[in-house]
Amino acid sequence: MKRTFLLLGFSTLLFSACTSANVDDVSGVDQTSPAEAQEELTSYENIQAAELASRLESKDFFLLDVHIPEQEHIDGTDAFIPYNELAAYTSELPEDKDTEIIVYCRSGSMSKVASEELVKMGYTNVKNLDGGINAYNAL
Repeated sequence: MKRTFLLLGFSTLLFSACTSANVDDVSGVDQTSPAEAQEELTSYENIQAAELASRLESKDFFLLDVHIPEQEHIDGTDAFIPYNELAAYTSELPEDKDTEIIVYCRSGSMSKVASEELVKMGYTNVKNLDGGINAYNAL
């Protein structure tokens, strides 16, 4: 009977040691889930209208209007490209994929789609004007 308990205890110890070794073996491996990886690929930041207004005083970013049909532009806008045609107008976008791009439309819905598309195109510093030009004009 003692022998059975001893054997059972040894087996449990051996099994738990193997399990711990497996956990340690994968600790250096990126364990990001596919959903988290996709979220990272399509992430952009929102910027508030007041922050944009302040930053326009010493503009150091690319300002992009994506609303269709074309609308009144915020002063300092660098380009107008329809939100659903970005890929056709890559020559009008910054060559440097790390350039900060602030995207806006009328209310923010088209610019969200455009911001996601820009990230998928490889741009790494994309910001969406929350509330669009409506929020900006309300200041």
